[in-house]
Amino acid sequence: MYPTPTARRQQYRRMKTYRTNSDAYSFFNLLTSDELLDTLEALLPAHFRERLYPPTDVLAMSLAQAMSADRSCQNIVNQTAIRRIAGGLPPISTRTGGYCRARQRLPLPMVAGLTRQVAALMDSQVSEPWLWRGRRVRIVDGTTATMPDTPANQARFPQQGSQKPGLGFPICRIVGITCLASGALINAAVGHFNGKGGDEQTLLRSIQTTFEAGDLVLGDAFFATYFFLAQMLSREVDVLLEQHGARKQATDFRYGQRLGENDHLIVLHKPKKRPAWMGEADYAAAPETLKLREFKAGGKIMVTSLRNAKEMPKSTLKALYASRWHVELDIRNIKETLGMNILSCRSPDMVEKEIWTYLLAYNLIRLMMAQSAQWMDLMPRQLSFKHCLQLWLIAVQHIDFSRDEELVALFALMAQQRVGHRPGRIEPRAVKRRPKALPLLTKPRALVREQVRKYGHPKKLK
Repeated sequence: MYPTPTARRQQYRRMKTYRTNSDAYSFFNLLTSDELLDTLEALLPAHFRERLYPPTDVLAMSLAQAMSADRSCQNIVNQTAIRRIAGGLPPISTRTGGYCRARQRLPLPMVAGLTRQVAALMDSQVSEPWLWRGRRVRIVDGTTATMPDTPANQARFPQQGSQKPGLGFPICRIVGITCLASGALINAAVGHFNGKGGDEQTLLRSIQTTFEAGDLVLGDAFFATYFFLAQMLSREVDVLLEQHGARKQATDFRYGQRLGENDHLIVLHKPKKRPAWMGEADYAAAPETLKLREFKAGGKIMVTSLRNAKEMPKSTLKALYASRWHVELDIRNIKETLGMNILSCRSPDMVEKEIWTYLLAYNLIRLMMAQSAQWMDLMPRQLSFKHCLQLWLIAVQHIDFSRDEELVALFALMAQQRVGHRPGRIEPRAVKRRPKALPLLTKPRALVREQVRKYGHPKKLK
């Protein structure tokens, strides 16, 4: 329901209070706001000529491109050309070469750094009611994305080993750390999917310093390894993870210090063999044993550093772990709603830059959702990401961001659509709509083209 006049006045007063801390109402303004200006200037190239497409403009165009239904470079260049004419500026060429070269010059650390900085900005403004028992909860999970089948992409991000050459697509793995309260992507690591060193544990190790003392980490069974647990405990970070598959088979609640039904304390011993990725000094410094809590709830065997069963009963931890489902929705928003599922860049360096551009766009939408939730006295997770994205894409064309009244109305609209509370939701991993009756491509495309020229198209499948 739209706010009453009294509620609007209250929201306006709250907005005036928070405005000094957050004046980011459009992508370009956000990138040049007080909170991010120092970061942006520090990440800009040390020396660059004044060009038609300076770095900040290119980044703003890339963000708009990532959120557009038509994500082609031609579309965003056409939009820029029209805006210049509408603004009374000299017309420019609609050829995409200049913009594409400008995107290549855009430093990857600049895009990645801004993504992390936006998340840090949100993290600093998280309200106490948004926290879980006063603690910041981080969710870890991984996903994949495919990209054009070019030799350069195949070299950096090889296709899956089960696919024949010319029939698959290069694929990369992404592991991210998100905030349960705000949905912000705190940090991420990008690597290859196929081959040694492309697993989720390896990528997580590269960003595990993101966690700070007092954090609580949620994750699935991929991350419940001895050395990750040891590292978290040494950093005073608590964990709540599904038990590693190799240990599930050995779980026996008859042993250990019993805390309740299917709930006990266990002692894990350091693996006798040093992992290949780990140095001898780090292996020697790792503790010989870890004392953890293991329990069964909801059909899952969990392992946690929260050992006090009175303060943290199984039911409480089970409910907390169920909130890990939010990261699946976050991944869906990034890959499906924004469109990062299938990347478009043809070189590996641009692929990584494209990924971080999507992640930055995601965080910017989350920032506006957090602002709306804060001003409307809601939780950020109550708002619909897609709804807010749709409103933003319309607002940038019609709203005067210097007028507080219009901003209040925009954030009120963002807060109108709430996501449903659907605990324990289960959906089949199957599609009802049948695909087109076409055969699968089982030979390289160039070879099939020659066969079509010679013999014509094969008959459709029945």
